[in-house]
Amino acid sequence: MADNLPVQRRLAAILAADVAGYSRLMGADEEGTLARLKALRAGVIDPTIARHNGRIVKTTGDGLLVEFASVVDAMRGAIEWQNAMAERADTRIKWRIGVNLGDIIIDDGADPDAGKTRFPGRGSRRSGIEEHRPAGPCLPRWSAGVPRAKPPPQPSPACGGGRSAERRPGRKPSPACGGGKGGGG
Repeated sequence: MADNLPVQRRLAAILAADVAGYSRLMGADEEGTLARLKALRAGVIDPTIARHNGRIVKTTGDGLLVEFASVVDAMRGAIEWQNAMAERADTRIKWRIGVNLGDIIIDDGADPDAGKTRFPGRGSRRSGIEEHRPAGPCLPRWSAGVPRAKPPPQPSPACGGGRSAERRPGRKPSPACGGGKGGGG
């Protein structure tokens, strides 16, 4: 049976990108949006991907899937892409970019435009680069080259946490915070 053949897998970094607010942009100025998007692809995006050894695997109206052999190449490409977009804020096109590391499946029956590559969605590591903001590139927080988690959320004063609770030590948490009947707090 052909279904029992072993699956060929390879570890890869996948960059997924799409345009934030694409439908709104198209509704406001379809031809202008398409022209700006094509100019960005030809002048910025495609050359950046090539410089960082990426391969475009799939395109949609406003999105791209790009395969990289290295997470470092994918992140460097994403950073360069976002920096270039910061210099071109007048295009009104903002990209959301994420980088995933995981197995891809090489499949002879896959979409011919996708280069016989499939992307399983589970079991991969993801590092998101938020959509571009004019203040500069948006990157995860880094400390000495090691990513660090966001600080834990501060307790709400309404739930007995924070400084206001320190000033009022006898205050009891509200039922919404788990302090009422059957609550766990």
